[in-house]
Amino acid sequence: MNLALTPDLLFSLANAAVLPAWLLLLVAPRWRFTRLLVRSGAWPLLLAAGYAALLLVHYLGPHGAEGGFGSLQQVAALFRNPWALTAGWLHYLCFDLLVGIWEVRDAERRGLPHLLLIPALLLTFLVGPIGLLLYAGLRQLRPAPAPVAA
Repeated sequence: MNLALTPDLLFSLANAAVLPAWLLLLVAPRWRFTRLLVRSGAWPLLLAAGYAALLLVHYLGPHGAEGGFGSLQQVAALFRNPWALTAGWLHYLCFDLLVGIWEVRDAERRGLPHLLLIPALLLTFLVGPIGLLLYAGLRQLRPAPAPVAA
């Protein structure tokens, strides 16, 4: 069996790797292991390390000089490379998960019932900014508690 490390394989592995973190946020946000593995930021940091490695592969590879971020055409050229495209996908997975973690923490701090948070978490996972937008509306239901004086 030949398991060559390809962008397609890494894409599939990254998608599979992020699902348990989202499931923990959805069904067991206060569980000890969710706090340890997900809410601590450890899971997104693993995705960030994968992102950094993929960027390194891209920029040290034969297509490293192609593309950039200065124009839409440069971004399109960058993402024609499957390694850079996979890195971009890890970027989305990492940052969407960070937003989901923030939503859980913020909702808990505000006393917002977790059942109300679930649609926002699902949308954050599937279509990041729309989930964030929904959560921004939901958080208006419960104002933030006043800071505790030190």
